[in-house]
Amino acid sequence: MQKITPVDIQHKTFKKALQGYDRAEVDAFLDEIIETLEDEAHQRAALEAEIADLKERVSHFKAMEESLQNTLVLAQRTADEVKASAHKEADLIREQARLAGEREIAGYNDAIADVRREHQRAVEAAEKARSELRSLLMTHLALLERKEGSAGNGEPQGAPPQNVVPEPEPAKVKPAKKDDTTRITVY
Repeated sequence: MQKITPVDIQHKTFKKALQGYDRAEVDAFLDEIIETLEDEAHQRAALEAEIADLKERVSHFKAMEESLQNTLVLAQRTADEVKASAHKEADLIREQARLAGEREIAGYNDAIADVRREHQRAVEAAEKARSELRSLLMTHLALLERKEGSAGNGEPQGAPPQNVVPEPEPAKVKPAKKDDTTRITVY
């Protein structure tokens, strides 16, 4: 079946018959049909144009969506790579800090050991000096007692007293190295 257009209706002619329809009424009705069909044709053309525009926009948005999907996938991959790289770098920094800390602790432990050794040497030197000073003082005390005893009892000064321990050899005093304090070593 062929479509009827407004132009077909406008040019349509009917045969005249004896008891037919009122010609003016038929023409008026045909004019209304023509007008309605023309309006519908314009609306249809507008709707088809809008549909074409919308289809074009949909295809544009689909292309954009695909592009955005690809961008999101790429961004996700990049974020994962950056995250993995950051984790590796953080692990490396932690390991370097741990090693530096261990080296620093080892250095402190060495310094502590050096200080302890120095302290032990100082304690030993003080004990030796105390012993030597005690020995020196005992020697001097013995000398003083000997001189006192010989002067008061009438014995000759050169003779050793009877109850006094023989005098040890006098201690020699030797100055130690000079640094921030002066040490005297007695031997």
